[in-house]
Amino acid sequence: MISNPLCTMRQLGKRRASLSANLKIGDHHGCCRTPEEEEVFFPFAQDSVVKQWSSMHNVTERNQEKSKAPPRRSRYFLNINVGGKSFQIAYKMAARYPITRIGKLAISTDPMKKLKLCDDYSVQRNEYFFDRDPLIFHYIFHFYRSGVLWIMDELCPTNFVEEIEYWGIHLKYSQRCCRILFEEKQDELKEYLKIQRELEAELEPMEREENFEGKCLGGFRKAVWNLIEKPYSSIPAKIIAVMSSFFVLISIVGMTLSTVEEMQHKTGKAFMEQLETICAIFFTSEYLMRLISTATFPKFLRAAFSAIDLVAILPFYIQILFEHLDDGDALYHEERHKMESVGKLGKVLKLIKLMRIFRILKLARHSTGLRAFGFTMRQCYQQVCCLLLFIALGVFTFSALMHSVEHDVPGTNFTSIPDAWWWAAVSLSTVGYGDTVPDTVLGRMVAFGCISFGIILNGMPISILYNKFSDYYAKLKAHENETSLTLKFTKKIRFKERALKKLAECCSVSPPRRQIKEPRIYH
Repeated sequence: MISNPLCTMRQLGKRRASLSANLKIGDHHGCCRTPEEEEVFFPFAQDSVVKQWSSMHNVTERNQEKSKAPPRRSRYFLNINVGGKSFQIAYKMAARYPITRIGKLAISTDPMKKLKLCDDYSVQRNEYFFDRDPLIFHYIFHFYRSGVLWIMDELCPTNFVEEIEYWGIHLKYSQRCCRILFEEKQDELKEYLKIQRELEAELEPMEREENFEGKCLGGFRKAVWNLIEKPYSSIPAKIIAVMSSFFVLISIVGMTLSTVEEMQHKTGKAFMEQLETICAIFFTSEYLMRLISTATFPKFLRAAFSAIDLVAILPFYIQILFEHLDDGDALYHEERHKMESVGKLGKVLKLIKLMRIFRILKLARHSTGLRAFGFTMRQCYQQVCCLLLFIALGVFTFSALMHSVEHDVPGTNFTSIPDAWWWAAVSLSTVGYGDTVPDTVLGRMVAFGCISFGIILNGMPISILYNKFSDYYAKLKAHENETSLTLKFTKKIRFKERALKKLAECCSVSPPRRQIKEPRIYH
């Protein structure tokens, strides 16, 4: 009998997904079914799966299934339900690790202790329920079967450590390669969270709204604090912030011009002293306003900006105090002793006047870039210290080499190792002033090595510092823009509320009634 080739083609093109045989020998109709018949067709090997349905029969069957005893293999397996997913672990495998939670559950014979180890227990299904993450329990389940704890990269380190601590499994059961990568990822996450907390503390205002509640003159102090510390809170606060930056710049310019020889005459000196007095009065009033309006006095004194404000005004008053003492000493001492004291006081006064340069740090209060730079230096102090250590090692090493090859040259400037420090420092920084240069071939080779080492050394931390600075600056700028937008939105809402309120008041006033004139009667 010759089979139909069309049927043979269909048989090759369409195969059943079932692993059981679904055709009888000699049956040629099953292979030539249409797609519609193929969807409806059910193989005879699976006919026993199909049951006649009736509601009462189904209920009876379910009751019978519930009344049946647990399967025979339940005596050898521990039924566990974690977050709605069922697992079965052999008692023998779980008992290998008696310190773990599942191991204690397997070897324990006291029902009360078993109930303490799990969250719930189903008597009918002989199943212990745990309200934990089922995704991570897959790795716990694999650990009991293989004895190795696998760690995937996509898992959260904090959540994974919390889960394995709950199940009583130590990280030492994992592979060394996985454990090293996991610990590195965990350290990176801890460092990132630490930086985030410090950055939030940097962005967090020193005084909150609730700190002024219940304090003496709380409303007034809060208004003064907002006026001084929050430039975006109102227009007067913005004006004060601009004035503060303006006076800082004026003070720095005045200090710079006071060293010019043309400004040393009497008129220029008096003008500079008056300018310094005006700036000092403004800085003093600004500091006193912050000091009076603060709600937490110890926290205000520990703040970095408060120390900067104090350093900005102290030189002026210390200078006045020393000048007063100088005048007093002139009345009671002899001429020689007076000149000595004047010389000592002059050096101290120069040092105190130099401290006014720190006033430029006050600009960091209103400059996002300076705040980001300071925060970057605080976070990268280890890298900066390491860079300074490398520079010091390079200076000592190359200065010693240069002295050893150049000290015999007549008229050389490398007479000692300390004399070669300046040359090594300038060469490492790749500045190269050219004031001190080697004369021999070996000296030039040492200089080339010093310059090459400086190029490599300077290029190492730049990318790290710049990336962190740009990241911190972007976060600070985003917070500043968010704060300003929130305040502007609040002002718009208040303006609309005031406008609607005013409009409602105008509309509520009824218009004056017109007096109707009575018609005159003419006789």
